[in-house]
Amino acid sequence: MIVLGLEGALGGFSAAIARDGEIVAAQALDGNVALEAGLGALAQLLLDARVEAPQLDRLAVGVGPGGFTGLRITIAYAKSLAQAWERPLVAISSFDTLEFGRTLARVLTVVVGRPGVISARYRAPGAGARASGRIGEVLPEVLLGIEPDGLPVIGASKDVLSALAEGGWTVSALAPLVTPPAAAVALLGVSTPAAASAHEVRADYGELPAAKVPRFDPTRRTR
Repeated sequence: MIVLGLEGALGGFSAAIARDGEIVAAQALDGNVALEAGLGALAQLLLDARVEAPQLDRLAVGVGPGGFTGLRITIAYAKSLAQAWERPLVAISSFDTLEFGRTLARVLTVVVGRPGVISARYRAPGAGARASGRIGEVLPEVLLGIEPDGLPVIGASKDVLSALAEGGWTVSALAPLVTPPAAAVALLGVSTPAAASAHEVRADYGELPAAKVPRFDPTRRTR
Protein backbone atom coordinates (compact mmCIF):
# COMPACT_ATOMS: atom_id res chain seq x y z
CA MET A 1 0.00 0.00 0.00
CA ILE A 2 1.21 3.52 -0.84
CA VAL A 3 0.01 6.34 1.43
CA LEU A 4 0.60 10.09 1.15
CA GLY A 5 0.62 11.76 4.56
CA LEU A 6 0.15 15.50 5.13
CA GLU A 7 0.53 17.33 8.43
CA GLY A 8 0.26 21.02 9.30
CA ALA A 9 -1.00 21.11 12.89
CA LEU A 10 2.20 20.48 14.84
CA GLY A 11 4.34 23.38 13.66
CA GLY A 12 5.39 23.86 10.06
CA PHE A 13 4.16 21.75 7.17
CA SER A 14 5.32 18.26 6.30
CA ALA A 15 4.48 15.58 3.78
CA ALA A 16 5.64 11.97 3.49
CA ILE A 17 5.00 8.86 1.46
CA ALA A 18 4.85 5.39 3.00
CA ARG A 19 5.18 2.33 0.80
CA ASP A 20 4.45 -1.06 2.37
CA GLY A 21 4.93 0.34 5.86
CA GLU A 22 8.21 2.17 5.17
CA ILE A 23 8.80 5.89 4.59
CA VAL A 24 10.36 6.33 1.15
CA ALA A 25 10.42 10.15 1.00
CA ALA A 26 9.56 13.13 3.18
CA GLN A 27 9.51 16.92 2.99
CA ALA A 28 9.37 19.34 5.93
CA LEU A 29 8.96 23.13 5.90
CA ASP A 30 9.31 25.42 8.91
CA GLY A 31 6.68 27.96 9.92
CA ASN A 32 3.26 28.70 8.45
CA VAL A 33 4.33 28.27 4.83
CA ALA A 34 1.86 25.61 3.72
CA LEU A 35 -0.07 28.11 1.60
CA GLU A 36 3.00 29.49 -0.18
CA ALA A 37 5.17 26.39 -0.54
CA GLY A 38 3.02 23.39 0.31
CA LEU A 39 2.09 22.37 -3.21
CA GLY A 40 5.69 22.72 -4.38
CA ALA A 41 6.81 20.47 -1.52
CA LEU A 42 4.20 17.89 -2.53
CA ALA A 43 5.34 17.92 -6.13
CA GLN A 44 8.96 17.43 -5.05
CA LEU A 45 7.92 14.66 -2.67
CA LEU A 46 6.28 12.66 -5.46
CA LEU A 47 9.39 13.06 -7.57
CA ASP A 48 11.66 11.95 -4.73
CA ALA A 49 9.51 8.89 -4.05
CA ARG A 50 9.12 8.11 -7.77
CA VAL A 51 5.40 7.90 -7.24
CA GLU A 52 2.63 9.29 -9.44
CA ALA A 53 -0.80 10.22 -8.13
CA PRO A 54 -2.60 7.20 -9.71
CA GLN A 55 -0.29 4.88 -7.74
CA LEU A 56 -1.45 6.22 -4.37
CA ASP A 57 -3.86 3.95 -2.50
CA ARG A 58 -4.99 6.61 -0.04
CA LEU A 59 -4.16 9.93 1.59
CA ALA A 60 -3.86 10.61 5.31
CA VAL A 61 -3.98 14.00 7.00
CA GLY A 62 -3.33 15.25 10.51
CA VAL A 63 -6.55 16.82 11.77
CA GLY A 64 -5.33 18.37 15.03
CA PRO A 65 -5.50 19.66 17.60
CA GLY A 66 -2.81 22.14 16.74
CA GLY A 67 -2.04 25.41 14.97
CA PHE A 68 -5.03 26.97 13.26
CA THR A 69 -3.63 28.31 10.01
CA GLY A 70 -1.45 25.38 9.02
CA LEU A 71 -4.10 22.88 10.06
CA ARG A 72 -6.85 24.54 8.04
CA ILE A 73 -4.72 24.85 4.90
CA THR A 74 -3.36 21.31 5.10
CA ILE A 75 -6.81 19.77 5.47
CA ALA A 76 -7.99 21.82 2.49
CA TYR A 77 -5.06 20.46 0.45
CA ALA A 78 -5.82 16.89 1.52
CA LYS A 79 -9.52 17.13 0.71
CA SER A 80 -8.88 18.69 -2.69
CA LEU A 81 -6.27 16.10 -3.64
CA ALA A 82 -8.36 13.17 -2.39
CA GLN A 83 -11.31 14.30 -4.47
CA ALA A 84 -9.26 15.16 -7.56
CA TRP A 85 -7.36 11.86 -7.44
CA GLU A 86 -10.42 9.89 -6.28
CA ARG A 87 -8.63 8.37 -3.33
CA PRO A 88 -9.83 7.64 0.25
CA LEU A 89 -8.86 10.14 2.95
CA VAL A 90 -7.84 9.11 6.47
CA ALA A 91 -8.02 11.50 9.45
CA ILE A 92 -5.21 11.18 12.02
CA SER A 93 -5.23 12.80 15.48
CA SER A 94 -2.24 14.88 16.58
CA PHE A 95 -2.13 12.84 19.79
CA ASP A 96 -1.76 9.59 17.84
CA THR A 97 0.84 11.21 15.60
CA LEU A 98 3.00 12.25 18.57
CA GLU A 99 2.66 8.85 20.29
CA PHE A 100 3.33 6.76 17.17
CA GLY A 101 6.00 4.11 17.57
CA ARG A 102 5.89 3.94 21.37
CA THR A 103 4.24 1.25 23.48
CA LEU A 104 3.44 2.84 26.83
CA ALA A 105 1.17 1.56 29.59
CA ARG A 106 0.10 5.14 30.21
CA VAL A 107 1.04 8.48 28.71
CA LEU A 108 0.19 12.17 28.78
CA THR A 109 0.44 13.70 25.31
CA VAL A 110 0.46 17.48 24.91
CA VAL A 111 -0.16 19.66 21.86
CA VAL A 112 0.93 23.25 22.39
CA GLY A 113 -1.35 25.91 20.94
CA ARG A 114 -1.15 29.65 21.39
CA PRO A 115 0.92 30.90 24.35
CA GLY A 116 -0.27 29.40 27.61
CA VAL A 117 -2.86 27.17 25.91
CA ILE A 118 -2.61 23.44 25.31
CA SER A 119 -4.60 20.39 24.36
CA ALA A 120 -3.73 17.33 26.43
CA ARG A 121 -4.76 13.69 26.44
CA TYR A 122 -4.12 11.13 29.16
CA ARG A 123 -4.36 7.53 28.03
CA ALA A 124 -4.12 4.30 30.01
CA PRO A 125 -5.79 0.88 29.81
CA GLY A 126 -9.44 1.37 30.71
CA ALA A 127 -8.99 5.08 31.40
CA GLY A 128 -8.56 8.31 29.51
CA ALA A 129 -9.25 12.02 29.57
CA ARG A 130 -8.79 14.98 27.28
CA ALA A 131 -9.08 18.75 27.69
CA SER A 132 -8.05 21.99 25.99
CA GLY A 133 -7.44 25.42 27.49
CA ARG A 134 -5.07 27.12 29.90
CA ILE A 135 -2.22 24.98 31.20
CA GLY A 136 -3.20 25.47 34.84
CA GLU A 137 -6.75 24.31 34.12
CA VAL A 138 -6.07 21.46 31.70
CA LEU A 139 -3.45 19.49 33.64
CA PRO A 140 -5.51 19.07 36.85
CA GLU A 141 -8.52 18.07 34.76
CA VAL A 142 -6.89 15.33 32.70
CA LEU A 143 -4.71 14.04 35.54
CA LEU A 144 -7.33 13.98 38.27
CA GLY A 145 -6.79 10.91 40.43
CA ILE A 146 -3.80 9.70 38.38
CA GLU A 147 -0.67 8.31 40.07
CA PRO A 148 1.81 11.24 40.06
CA ASP A 149 5.10 9.35 39.85
CA GLY A 150 6.95 8.34 36.69
CA LEU A 151 4.44 9.66 34.17
CA PRO A 152 5.64 9.57 30.53
CA VAL A 153 4.90 12.88 28.79
CA ILE A 154 5.18 13.46 25.04
CA GLY A 155 5.21 16.87 23.36
CA ALA A 156 5.31 19.02 26.50
CA SER A 157 6.90 22.46 26.29
CA LYS A 158 9.02 23.91 29.11
CA ASP A 159 6.09 25.76 30.66
CA VAL A 160 4.03 22.56 30.73
CA LEU A 161 6.88 20.62 32.32
CA SER A 162 7.30 23.42 34.88
CA ALA A 163 3.59 23.33 35.70
CA LEU A 164 3.73 19.55 36.16
CA ALA A 165 6.73 19.86 38.49
CA GLU A 166 5.01 22.57 40.51
CA GLY A 167 1.98 20.29 40.81
CA GLY A 168 4.10 17.51 42.31
CA TRP A 169 4.32 15.35 39.21
CA THR A 170 7.45 13.35 38.48
CA VAL A 171 7.55 12.90 34.72
CA SER A 172 9.65 11.41 31.97
CA ALA A 173 9.74 13.84 29.04
CA LEU A 174 9.79 12.04 25.69
CA ALA A 175 10.19 13.30 22.12
CA PRO A 176 8.21 11.88 19.20
CA LEU A 177 9.98 8.85 17.73
CA VAL A 178 8.96 9.49 14.13
CA THR A 179 9.67 12.77 12.34
CA PRO A 180 8.60 14.76 10.48
CA PRO A 181 5.01 14.46 11.76
CA ALA A 182 3.72 13.60 8.27
CA ALA A 183 5.79 10.40 8.37
CA ALA A 184 3.83 9.18 11.38
CA VAL A 185 0.60 10.31 9.69
CA ALA A 186 1.44 8.32 6.56
CA LEU A 187 2.31 5.19 8.54
CA LEU A 188 -0.83 5.48 10.67
CA GLY A 189 -2.82 5.96 7.49
CA VAL A 190 -2.01 2.41 6.40
CA SER A 191 -4.20 0.78 9.05
CA THR A 192 -6.59 3.55 10.18
CA PRO A 193 -10.04 3.32 8.56
CA ALA A 194 -10.67 5.96 5.91
CA ALA A 195 -13.56 8.40 6.11
CA ALA A 196 -16.63 7.50 4.08
CA SER A 197 -16.11 10.77 2.22
CA ALA A 198 -13.43 13.45 2.20
CA HIS A 199 -16.17 15.91 3.15
CA GLU A 200 -16.48 14.17 6.54
CA VAL A 201 -12.91 15.06 7.58
CA ARG A 202 -12.97 18.00 9.97
CA ALA A 203 -10.31 19.95 11.83
CA ASP A 204 -10.00 19.45 15.57
CA TYR A 205 -8.83 22.85 16.74
CA GLY A 206 -8.85 21.99 20.43
CA GLU A 207 -9.67 25.46 21.65
CA LEU A 208 -11.02 28.17 19.37
CA PRO A 209 -8.73 31.16 18.77
CA ALA A 210 -8.97 34.08 21.14
CA ALA A 211 -11.45 36.61 19.80
CA LYS A 212 -12.85 39.88 20.98
CA VAL A 213 -16.63 39.67 20.96
CA PRO A 214 -18.51 42.99 21.26
CA ARG A 215 -20.49 43.09 24.49
CA PHE A 216 -24.21 43.64 24.05
CA ASP A 217 -25.31 47.00 25.37
CA PRO A 218 -29.10 47.17 25.86
CA THR A 219 -28.99 50.99 26.06
CA ARG A 220 -27.39 51.38 22.65
CA ARG A 221 -29.78 52.37 19.88
CA THR A 222 -29.44 51.15 16.33
CA ARG A 223 -30.73 53.02 13.32
